[in-house]
Amino acid sequence: MQNLFDKSFKAARVGIWECTLPDETLTWTDTVYELFELEPRSALVREATVALYMPESRRKLTEVRSAAIRDGDGFTLDAQIVTAKGNLKWIRITAIVERHDGQPVRIFGMKQDITAEKTLFEQIRRLAETDPVTGLASRTKFDTAFDEAVTASATVQKALLLIDLDSFKAVNDRLGHQAGDECLRDAGRRICEATPDASAIARLGGDEFAIILDCESRESLDAAARRVAGKLEWWVGSYPDKLKVSASVGAAMILPGMAAKDIFAEADRALYAVKAKGKHNLGLSAEPVRVASVA
Repeated sequence: MQNLFDKSFKAARVGIWECTLPDETLTWTDTVYELFELEPRSALVREATVALYMPESRRKLTEVRSAAIRDGDGFTLDAQIVTAKGNLKWIRITAIVERHDGQPVRIFGMKQDITAEKTLFEQIRRLAETDPVTGLASRTKFDTAFDEAVTASATVQKALLLIDLDSFKAVNDRLGHQAGDECLRDAGRRICEATPDASAIARLGGDEFAIILDCESRESLDAAARRVAGKLEWWVGSYPDKLKVSASVGAAMILPGMAAKDIFAEADRALYAVKAKGKHNLGLSAEPVRVASVA
């Protein structure tokens, strides 16, 4: 049974460790040596092993370990290490503190290789936060960035721009969805070129895009919106199915004290007000302004 237990732990990439207190003498099973890519049964010096942790993980480990020893509690921590051979890995540490007569005498637990788990999680996160067509931020990522911009609005002045492509349906209907996807990708590239310092650029869905950028005044917001509108005017396809694509832009300042939904609604109202006036327009909040053609 013990052999089966050992094999199961090894298959799960789980090793056992202990550290006596207060002399900080470490003992590892072979699996922990393998995790750190150290020679099995080689001498262990805690300072040297802790140095293999990435700086932020090392800081967190020091913090939670000290608290556990002080309070007699255990902890679980996901930490990133650089092995003795220079490979990056993620490990999960679980720890329990043993006390005798109220004094901590030993801290021990398990260390598990969770690199594959972290890699999969990161892939899933990137998929969730990235629009698959344009490579821009997804609506999910945008919502997070927008909430952060609203929260920080008392100290950092930002603005929201909403963009709707004109004639995109015609591109899809006449040139096909492949051409439509390329049109969306081209729009994303053009928006990035027009606002290289933007905090976030996202495709919200369909032919709608959003930008969050630093903006000190309505005048600078107007200038940014004009740059975007000017950049988003180009031709797609070829004769006789050559179509002109342009964009309507609605914008609003992100002001302190305003709720995120109200700021978004301001920009949305500006966008639909200018769309009602025709193609290739922009508006700041409720003040639409006609943009001269740049064709």
